[in-house]
Amino acid sequence: MRVVICGAGPAGLYAAILLKRTRPDISVRIVEQNPADVTFGFGVVFSEQALTFLRNDDADTADLIEPHMTRWNDIAIVHRDLRIAIDGIGFSGIGRLKLLQLLRRRAAALGIEPQYETRVTSARQLGPADLVIGADGFNSVVRRSAAAAFGEKIIPLNNRFVWFGAEREFDALSQVFINTAHGPMNSHHYSYAPGHATFLIEMGADTFHAAGFDHMPADECRAECERLFATTLDGAQLLANNSVWRQFASLSCRSWYHANQVLVGDALHTVHFSIGSGTRLALEDVIALVSALKEHDWNVANALPSYQLARQPIVEKIALAGSRSADWYETFGQHMTLDPWRFALSYIRRAGRIDAARLQTLAPTFAANLRTRQICLDP
Repeated sequence: MRVVICGAGPAGLYAAILLKRTRPDISVRIVEQNPADVTFGFGVVFSEQALTFLRNDDADTADLIEPHMTRWNDIAIVHRDLRIAIDGIGFSGIGRLKLLQLLRRRAAALGIEPQYETRVTSARQLGPADLVIGADGFNSVVRRSAAAAFGEKIIPLNNRFVWFGAEREFDALSQVFINTAHGPMNSHHYSYAPGHATFLIEMGADTFHAAGFDHMPADECRAECERLFATTLDGAQLLANNSVWRQFASLSCRSWYHANQVLVGDALHTVHFSIGSGTRLALEDVIALVSALKEHDWNVANALPSYQLARQPIVEKIALAGSRSADWYETFGQHMTLDPWRFALSYIRRAGRIDAARLQTLAPTFAANLRTRQICLDP
């Protein structure tokens, strides 16, 4: 059996690992347009629950990755200069490049070496294969080669955001909301390695244009962001890595496969970054795909519909939570009229997954602080 994987990100590498681990006789080829050790972005975040799935399915890979992770147990919300901790919601961060290097090491041990710096503009260029896996991200060549067949649907949001790194650590996954002369702004930040953090800055379109970011040179933009979030950065510098302003786009596909081609991860669906599930979903997609292939005795025609049937309801549930979270962020300036404690409650309930009972179980100290202030947990 010949499998070609387009994309050597986490999903592509992990697909190769699982396929080779399950059936060593399979021919697996990975094609990647970027050079080795080149990636965009900084850290990747997983919830503690998300790590459980990896350990249950592939303890060897979990053992390889987990020692390199930075862990924390709180979410910190800063509004009107008051820092509020929401306890009990554990996360782990790891550098994106480190994650790729570890997965590549695992793949190499199984005899898989990606073909880097190989640009593909059409799925036809991937050559003959029994199965083509599109793990090539939002701008997927595999999906766009048959966009109508996959039934792609892309909806851009209005907010603007930019990914930076920061040369400092944070003791929690943190959200800082500030009012500026241009309008409300927000930073999402978390540590992923000693002395290093991801630092994402977000704002509405009106604020973005009022601040002049739409025509500001990259170096000036970074310096201005450092100035605006100087209190949070506490003297640290922002680091750029393809740090350009973007609009999040919600992607879904009517069909997850076409002929012998199948999609995974961001090539197939996007979930808003505010719930931190992109890499987790990509790896879980791969696990579900390989499980379907095994279940159907490696018959691709039967396995691909089974993969979509089993996996799609799970993804749609998480995507719905992501969509609700995105809606909250699209109007976060309006929520900032709330006092800090009510604002923090609004934030933690934004995705519609945490009611009063679950909040008391997950974050008992935060819930107790709300009750002390006579704030209803489930308004």
